[in-house]
Amino acid sequence: MNIGVSKGDMAVIRKTVTFTDQQDRWIKAQIEEGDFTNESEYLRHLIRQDQERKTKLKELKIAIQEGLDSGVSNKSFTEIMREVEVKLKSDGKL
Repeated sequence: MNIGVSKGDMAVIRKTVTFTDQQDRWIKAQIEEGDFTNESEYLRHLIRQDQERKTKLKELKIAIQEGLDSGVSNKSFTEIMREVEVKLKSDGKL
């Protein structure tokens, strides 16, 4: 399969990709279900999902490291939960 990308001023890069029969049937089924209009659109969708997933994972790793670096809190669990509740309310998330 040859894939071409053309959006606005974006460069068009054509790639040749090889799939198994099962993978080809899967891609065609996604298109037949009406979720995508062609193979390129489906593959770009998968790439965007992978990019988003990796970005979220990177952000999570950073947040975990920040938590570890911040040390142990002297606050009780109840105090921490109250602060979380207040923050969520102020952010309109609760």
